[in-house]
Amino acid sequence: MKSTYFTSGSQAQTFVNGIYRSLYFFQNGDAYGESPFITIELFAGHATSLGQSVNNGNVINQRTDAVNPGFETVWSNCYTGISNANIAIANIPAITMDATLKKQVLGEAYFLRAFFYYHLVRLYGDVPLIVQPVTVSSSDLYPSRTPVAQVYDQIISDLQAAKASGLAETNTTGRVSIGAVRTLLASVYLTTAGFPLQKTANYALAAQEAQPVLSEYTLFDKYDYLHDNAHKNQGELIFQSQYLVGVMTNSIPQLTVPFNLLVGSYNDHLGAMIPTNAFFNSYEAGDLRTQERQFYFSSYPSSVDGTTITFGEHALYKYFHVESALGNGQSDENWTFLRLPEAILTYAEATNEASGPTPDAIAQVNKIRTRALLAPLPAGISKADFRTAIWKERYHELAYENKAYFDIQRTHQAYNVTSNTFSEATSTANEQNVTFKTQYYLWPIPQREIATNKKLTQNPGW
Repeated sequence: MKSTYFTSGSQAQTFVNGIYRSLYFFQNGDAYGESPFITIELFAGHATSLGQSVNNGNVINQRTDAVNPGFETVWSNCYTGISNANIAIANIPAITMDATLKKQVLGEAYFLRAFFYYHLVRLYGDVPLIVQPVTVSSSDLYPSRTPVAQVYDQIISDLQAAKASGLAETNTTGRVSIGAVRTLLASVYLTTAGFPLQKTANYALAAQEAQPVLSEYTLFDKYDYLHDNAHKNQGELIFQSQYLVGVMTNSIPQLTVPFNLLVGSYNDHLGAMIPTNAFFNSYEAGDLRTQERQFYFSSYPSSVDGTTITFGEHALYKYFHVESALGNGQSDENWTFLRLPEAILTYAEATNEASGPTPDAIAQVNKIRTRALLAPLPAGISKADFRTAIWKERYHELAYENKAYFDIQRTHQAYNVTSNTFSEATSTANEQNVTFKTQYYLWPIPQREIATNKKLTQNPGW
């Protein structure tokens, strides 16, 4: 590969650009309403799926198995991204090119490799750790599983390398920035402070990484800007997957509008991820996020005749794309992986666990609450109450953004929306009367992978 391709800076840049394309798989969908971002969210238990997907229903009711195609989609696509990152990291250093650009593209490759491994290790636990290009004669062609702790060590090492690579603090073109690196690293430290590793010293490291991000980005003054075309990669949006009509489109709106109701000029209206009424009702009274066409909506004009369609449920307006709904039905809204409120809440939680509810941590959380028109948290709040308040804000502000399931994994606590409390995940039924199974703390290793590689073992319970 080195002698035939990696000979110039432009080739290095083009190759790294291609690694970003692996991010698209999160939004891969089909006519049954299946998509990795849907599957991840359904594991958290706060959404229904009104489409035709048997697999989605099996996830909701915790009766899925290792042949669910979503598990294979995530595994194979993450490893494709990792494979390409490995090739870039192995070959780019030898290219004669602008030194600053070389550092930057390597920084992007390190970040992306860490990003994919971070999803793999949280979803599957011990996963094969491969950091060199693989050939047919490589010992990594059929690898064994690597302990979680070693995978996290590699993720942290990669992110430290990315942080030292001279990337811009922010980036409005959609490329990796130092803000994205710090936000992801803070998330990694927060996660490793919880289950299964419980490295509680990492709370302080999480707060340290998140703090600089808080002054580099700004909260939008309208929630509409989270999902329109004009504000992509700006304001509070730290890292997104990039879409553009004519280049790459997605089915995010089609998957999240109500089933078979003509809301927007789309070919499909799949209802694959619909919030439960109980979760919607768990927001505090007066929360702006619950007002019509803020985070949710319950009616919309028909795309056929303009008459108002009443849904009978609350769909996700935070993923409704007005441009495509009123246009030709081709959605190019970006998918957001990291945004400022997550960095704020990571900073606040990590600070609270390390040193209690500091005035600055409380003030940061109150920025999110003020935007939502909620009363500020009091200065004298206890450590336990502040922890609960932060966790609730994570559920309500980051709702349906693929954060809740990972929070359940690291805390072993689930949000009981009926009692408005947190309790042991495996002992409390959710609003759909399903109690979280211990085996669901991890996904199964895809059956196809086990059949191909005899060195792989299955996760407990699967």
